[in-house]
Amino acid sequence: MADTKTQFPVTKSDEEWRRILTPEQYDVLREHGTERPGSCALLNEHRAGTFTCVGCGQPLFVADRKFESGTGWPSFFAPLEGAIGTSVDRSLFMTRTEVHCSRCGGHLGHVFPDGPPPTSLRYCINGVALNFEPRQG
Repeated sequence: MADTKTQFPVTKSDEEWRRILTPEQYDVLREHGTERPGSCALLNEHRAGTFTCVGCGQPLFVADRKFESGTGWPSFFAPLEGAIGTSVDRSLFMTRTEVHCSRCGGHLGHVFPDGPPPTSLRYCINGVALNFEPRQG
């Protein structure tokens, strides 16, 4: 979750979040957890479609912006416009840029400056924080 003072369009009580999310989803989205690398089926998702926030359903990334980073987490070079917010994460004795859903504040992962063109960014996202909606037709 982003800064706890930030108000997001979608808000729920802790009890509501625990009711709608699996324990692993709750750990990542609400407690800033990280899934084990290589553990998510979405790592190998290559169909056309949209990756959405598991907490609120907001579209976050489109499949043609996904790339194989070799890190064990789904990686994207750019989010959909307005879908992602950022904050400074100083945990684990380092400074990183955390990314969260701009609609519900759920923690998604981090962004790093070592991605491919055209952005040179790598949005390293916990797959458990995502749903995938294949393109119809």
